[in-house]
Amino acid sequence: MPDSLMYGDDDMYVVLETNQPEKFLTAAELIVKLESVLSTQQDDLPPDLQGMSTIPEQAKHLASTACELDLGPGEFLQWYVVRLEK
Repeated sequence: MPDSLMYGDDDMYVVLETNQPEKFLTAAELIVKLESVLSTQQDDLPPDLQGMSTIPEQAKHLASTACELDLGPGEFLQWYVVRLEK
């Protein structure tokens, strides 16, 4: 499980997705992305998300405790924190 103390407010995430070029997203943009994906995955949620009643709650939990979401055979969504030089 990622340690939230390791991440700062200015961290970015590299997001890898099936058939898409890598993207760099802020933490807020990652949450929006996860909410969008989770809104179509409610029938097939990982066990730790099934007890959560709202999609925003699920997205925040997923962003802070995981780095990938299983989207089915041949499909993937992964995210990793990165620090960009300024």
